[in-house]
Amino acid sequence: MSAALLRHPRLISLEGGEGAGKTTAINAIHACLRAHGHEVVLTREPGGTPLAERIRALVLKPDEAIAGEPLSAEAELLLVFAARAQHVRQVIQPALRRGAFVLTDRFTDSSYAYQGGGRGLDATWIADLERRVVGLLPGLTLLLDVDVETGRARANGRDLWPDRIESEQDDFFQRVRAVFRERAQQDPQRFALVDASQVQQQVAADVVARVEQFLHNGEGA
Repeated sequence: MSAALLRHPRLISLEGGEGAGKTTAINAIHACLRAHGHEVVLTREPGGTPLAERIRALVLKPDEAIAGEPLSAEAELLLVFAARAQHVRQVIQPALRRGAFVLTDRFTDSSYAYQGGGRGLDATWIADLERRVVGLLPGLTLLLDVDVETGRARANGRDLWPDRIESEQDDFFQRVRAVFRERAQQDPQRFALVDASQVQQQVAADVVARVEQFLHNGEGA
């Protein structure tokens, strides 16, 4: 599936379900990379450019004019990849070419998990879009793994107005988690699985340790 994709050592992604603590972890990784003297582009998906952020809003928090229209799983997937196409070409590729690290809150693994696992779309279709639209794999993907009940309890305490995805039922998020874990098992060289049920400070320390090891091994060269 990934044979045609370029694994780039300076592209690092952070993945995980709702309430996994990605914000605290990604800020800690950002500080770690900066402390090593690297230029770091901190970004997110869907989003990362003005146009991609507009698409993000369509997917997650549509305005009143379209909020009543159900968004099909297929349209959701294509919108996410449209945002990703802009993100890759306008932000990620230029940063990598100049030697910067790109640290992204979510990347294509989230499409396999949310639109593939959660929505039930065919993973081979997602893989084809990945090859045609993205062409890149992160050199390191940190997967913050937490059980759905714990993660949702955290998210519910944080989000007063949950978006379309956050409003899904537990079985949706169980499928999302299962696909994330399956992908980590299939590609252990790229993925680092982190226990996100711990307190946020420990999760941050664990992801920084994984990044430090990645840099020490020369994999981010």
